[in-house]
Amino acid sequence: MLPFPQFPLTIFYDGACRVCAAEMSIYRIRNRASRLVFVDISDPGFGPERNGISLDDFMAQMHVIDHDGAIYRGVEGFWAIWQAFPGSTWYGLLGRLVMLPGVNFLARAGYGIFARYRRYLPHRHTCADGTCRLD
Repeated sequence: MLPFPQFPLTIFYDGACRVCAAEMSIYRIRNRASRLVFVDISDPGFGPERNGISLDDFMAQMHVIDHDGAIYRGVEGFWAIWQAFPGSTWYGLLGRLVMLPGVNFLARAGYGIFARYRRYLPHRHTCADGTCRLD
């Protein structure tokens, strides 16, 4: 059983990944209680060493670190994020479902496949100083 996350949660995600960035934008909109802090690990200024986790590990799967330092990775990271929205019936249902043994196994397998191959998905455009490039 996972410990209940202590807020705020810091979500480390790959902002260059279109799917990842789209998911985080949904959470940003719903983050009215400021329970979530977003860190884009694709930002050149990101320093993984201050968290004791390598950049390769951060890139391998989403990480969520709670206020007390508990680390949630992958599917468990999503579970922790969904706890930030206690009034949401949808996220509550997802949170309960994803922790059921059979569903958790399938969710981990599905997420593992996505995480392994997401680097081959189209990336977001990065714009700075009035110029844009495709990453």
